[in-house]
Amino acid sequence: MTAPFRVLVVAKAPVAGRAKTRLGADVGMTAAAEVAAAALLDTLRAAVATVGPDRCHLALAGDLGEAVRGEELLRAVAGWTVHPQVGDGFAARLARAHADVGGLTQEPVVQVGMDTPQVTPALLRGVAADLAGADAVLGEAQDGGWWVLGLRDPAAAACLVEVPMSTPRTGTLTRAALEATGLRVATTRVLRDVDTVADAEAVADECPGSAFAEAWRRVVHEGAGAVRP
Repeated sequence: MTAPFRVLVVAKAPVAGRAKTRLGADVGMTAAAEVAAAALLDTLRAAVATVGPDRCHLALAGDLGEAVRGEELLRAVAGWTVHPQVGDGFAARLARAHADVGGLTQEPVVQVGMDTPQVTPALLRGVAADLAGADAVLGEAQDGGWWVLGLRDPAAAACLVEVPMSTPRTGTLTRAALEATGLRVATTRVLRDVDTVADAEAVADECPGSAFAEAWRRVVHEGAGAVRP
């Protein structure tokens, strides 16, 4: 039986012009924020289905009250522990998010972002189960980053501060940083992040019944002339 664990979602409030701006360059910033909101909703729902809201944590940049589908998002995090993101740069904010959870519990943490709406409770539970034989579990993304990090001890995320984020080598460098502290690092399934139109098309096909796929179909249907592959 898998030991009790927490799920940590690190996310940005999906406000037009602040979220998914790379995708927004092709579909428009409002449409990109709508897609981001749907992806976040799918991720929040997967987290709740995995461990229940009382074991879910959200490290948030921005204000969900100002976001696209803000009321839905606020309902989705009812019962969660919500922490503001704190730190100079994304790597520091990640480390602090884990530390915030670790300050409340000594249970293992499985952390995801909001760019993989195809995530499932089975995937999250699998990461937690793999922590029985490892200190950390890293799931790399197709673009060279990573989509999930499981840590038996949340304090171990302190090493992330030195890792350059959002590069084609972030996954490799994250693994190296974890191993440099003496951790045994296991791997899990590679997923595709949603950053581009091609990513969105592929991920929507992977999870056709998701809020993300529905939002993406609406964007493509309503803005077919503006969507560039």
